[in-house]
Amino acid sequence: MHRPTRSSSRPNREPTSGPAPLGRRELLAYTAAFGPAFLAAQGLLRGDDDNDGPAKADSSKAAKRYDMKKSINLWAFPYPQQMSLADCLHLAKDAGFDAVEINFALEGEFSAESTPEQIEAVGALARKVDIAISGICSFLYWPYSLTANDPERRKKGLALARQMIAAAEQLGTDNLLVVPGAVYIPWIEGIEPVANDVCDRRAREAIGQLLPDAEKAGVTLNIENIFANGYLYSPQEMIEFVDSFQSPHVRVHFDTGNIMQYQFPEHWIAMLGERIKNVHFKEWDKRTHEFNLNTFRTLLDGTTNWPAVMEALEQTGYDGYLTFEYFHPFQHYPQALVYQASDALDWMLGRKA
Repeated sequence: MHRPTRSSSRPNREPTSGPAPLGRRELLAYTAAFGPAFLAAQGLLRGDDDNDGPAKADSSKAAKRYDMKKSINLWAFPYPQQMSLADCLHLAKDAGFDAVEINFALEGEFSAESTPEQIEAVGALARKVDIAISGICSFLYWPYSLTANDPERRKKGLALARQMIAAAEQLGTDNLLVVPGAVYIPWIEGIEPVANDVCDRRAREAIGQLLPDAEKAGVTLNIENIFANGYLYSPQEMIEFVDSFQSPHVRVHFDTGNIMQYQFPEHWIAMLGERIKNVHFKEWDKRTHEFNLNTFRTLLDGTTNWPAVMEALEQTGYDGYLTFEYFHPFQHYPQALVYQASDALDWMLGRKA
């Protein structure tokens, strides 16, 4: 008698219609690494499972146009290592920017060692290129913090800030970004932290000393929200600080990226309202948890809700500059970053559909 083999004694199985579903643990690991939207595009996650993903765009609606203007900070250029200031201005103009934000350095073409004539020459160059200067920014607020424990550093910081006020007047811009102080400076090793109450007192004293110079020059001290400096953590604190000076020459330079690790720019904007005098657009991705200057991203490559940000800015009546701030020029083809940022801003502003 024929005996069936072991394999033939098993019941026949119909072929499945697809691969076995991924286990929950494996699916969560892929989602954490690549994001739900990416997995959905690969057919590994159903669209209705993506409850935490980005809102889906409604392509049937025409893009809303905004009256704000495009600007770019010079840190996005390989300046001065590979490009001159003139090169940067011409590139920004060709890429479609309305303005540039220039950085006041310790030495160089636009710096503490520049003569009034040299600073005026920078303004003349911008006019020749037909591009505006949206404001002045500076890294010097960190090594020469207005609230440092070292009195010589504070003294130097005040002197540099006064030079910046004078430079802004000479350039014809009324926007000067100011970092009023820091409890902590995470990117500079060896700097002694400042007690919170001491930082607050020194910051108010410093702005109070600079204010008469700013008012006389017609320049606005725009206080930037930093978050990583351990000071002015909330919009309520920023409002109280700015309003305490009771002057139209103390306003806010609002930065979208600096608070994105734990907060949301559209919420700040609604509360700060007309106090906002100038704006930095920095992209951030909440899937990145470490905070340093390397974690900022190119515009639109992150989790910032840009439509909500634009709408919130319009609701405040803001029609000034949106300045792309980025600290890492592309190693190869650095022009690409400038054109890419300009294109992204065009989408935000409703200039493309």
